[in-house]
Formats: sequence, structure tokens, C-alpha cells
Amino acid sequence: MNDQLSRLSLNQETIKQWSLPELAEGCVKAGIGKVGLWRAPVQAYGVERAAAVMADAGLTVTSLCRGGFLTAPDPVGRARALDGNRAALDEAAALSTDTLVLVSGGLPPGSRDLYGARERVADALAELLPYAAERGVRLAIEPLHPMFASDRCVVSTLAQALDLAERFPAERVGVVVDTYHLWWDDRAPEQIARAGAGGRVHAFQLADWITPLPAGVLLGRGQLGDGSVDFRSFRRQVESAGYGGPIEVEIFNEELWARDGAEVLAEVIGRYVQHAC
Repeated sequence: MNDQLSRLSLNQETIKQWSLPELAEGCVKAGIGKVGLWRAPVQAYGVERAAAVMADAGLTVTSLCRGGFLTAPDPVGRARALDGNRAALDEAAALSTDTLVLVSGGLPPGSRDLYGARERVADALAELLPYAAERGVRLAIEPLHPMFASDRCVVSTLAQALDLAERFPAERVGVVVDTYHLWWDDRAPEQIARAGAGGRVHAFQLADWITPLPAGVLLGRGQLGDGSVDFRSFRRQVESAGYGGPIEVEIFNEELWARDGAEVLAEVIGRYVQHAC
């Protein structure tokens, strides 16, 4: 494997048009040994079958996305969310990944209480922790850009994510450093150092910020080098903080999904080497 690619992990959603076998075959051909997976396509294919495909190809699953959505205030919604996250932990263990990425969830309908929603996330983490530990899976809290705070993630900054994570052992609960969500935050460097000092950087993900954002904004992640993010600076920061793990390229972009997968992968590799190495 090319040394420059030894830490590169291809997130499944970057080339969503590929099936799991196509993902495995494409990565092996390109010399990539790591992938990040998503629950919905894995479930559709079959968790055990997916695990076998990855193992047969010699691929390491660097993360499973996503758990979370833990802000429901009512007992029924809370129980449903906890059950869903236990299932996600079972799936992560079956896929032999040690990291489940958590997106906290947005405000419940009619609520304006961000603090209360974050506290319910903390309560849920406390309940999930023993189950995760039994399966050898870490919980990685991912802060999302503030534009997602109302409907998707009340944890908007790395500082907020660390305030939650630091209530629990570092080997069990950490954070995701995702350039798409954190590039704008002038406190990100000091918070990355804080995360590293506590051993809490559990995942590092790359995507670019491009404007104008598309309608719906969720699918607005850009190919590396097309936007505003200084990837080398982020890489230096996480490595200075002690992180030496996988570097996962995770891009949600309909234009990329409409193209030939092998072509997209070749472009991802080229952009990664050009902008992040």
C-alpha cells in the first residue's frame, strides 16, 4: 500500500452509488485498506454478510455511522432511541469496528431548550456506556455545524462535545473531528488540543465547505479542495494532539453520486494526497 494512503479511509457515503461488494472491490484495487460504513445500507445488505465482505477483502472498518438521536423527552421516545443505539452497537461489534459515531439529535418539536436536550444526551450516554463497553465499541460524539442544531444535532461545537464526553472514561466516550462541521470555529484548535490531551479524538473526517449550499444543505459537502477548508492545518492539529488513526473522507454530494464510482475514488485519492498529505 502507498504510504500516503495507509491512513486513508473511504466512507461508504462518498461513493453511495456502489454496493458493498463494489465498495470492497474498488478499495482493494485502489490500494485503500480502510472503510467507514453506514447503518442503512449495511442493514439492507445484511450485517453478517457485510462483515464477511469486508473481512474477505481484508478491509478494516474504521467507523459505523450513526447512532445517537437521543434528545426525546418522553419515556417512549427515549426507550426507542436507546434500543436503536444498542442495535447499532451490536452492528458495530459484528463489523469489527471499535467506533460508533453519534449524532446527538435536534430539538424536540416545540422545544427551545438546547441545554435540556444536551443533558438528555448525557443521560443516554450513561445508560449506553455499559452495553458499549461489553461490545468493545467506543461512542464518538460528532458536533455538527450550528445550522443543524434545530433538527439534527444540538451539539454544535467541539467544546460542547467534549463537555459531554469528559463526564465518562476517555476509552469509552470521545469525539469526532470533522472538518466540514468545525472549519469555521476559531476555538477548534484549542479544543482539538484539549481532546488530544484527554485521549478523546476517536475519529477524524474530511469534507470541504462549498458555497452556495444546495437546498436542504445536508448534501452540501464538497470534494476536497473545492471549498474553504484548510485540510493540512487540521491534520497538523490532530496529529499534534496525538491522533494517529484513520483519516476518513466522508462526502455527501449528489453530483459525486451521479458519476462513475471508480472515477470518483481516483479523484478522492488525488485530492487527499494533494490537500491533506
